[in-house]
Amino acid sequence: QEQLVESGGGLVQTGDSLRLSCAASGRTFSDYAMGWFRHAPGKEREFVASISWGAVRTKYAASVEGRFTISRDNPKNMVYLQLNTLKPEDTAVYYCARARSGAVSDVPDHYEAWGRGTQVTVSS
Repeated sequence: QEQLVESGGGLVQTGDSLRLSCAASGRTFSDYAMGWFRHAPGKEREFVASISWGAVRTKYAASVEGRFTISRDNPKNMVYLQLNTLKPEDTAVYYCARARSGAVSDVPDHYEAWGRGTQVTVSS
């Protein structure tokens, strides 16, 4: 069985930082690109960041580029998302996902395994 488990969310204030973690199991982790998406109430799920299988390439949504950083530690089967300078509009459930290939992608259908999410709430 494949499992992705997110952690690190919480309640913070505008301008604060959080580090989200995603622990992966059940697959050859280093073969696949990984991504982070978020879903806020009343809005569609949106792409946040993606990282290639070898961490050579990354891709970010325009709304987070320069503030968020995606990284991975393949020997530990871990993916991280560093969230800096948080804004209230960053409030959402953040999901870790595994892609079907090793290439970065902002397309949800390119991902086939998803975690259950971790809540990030940013107060003003």
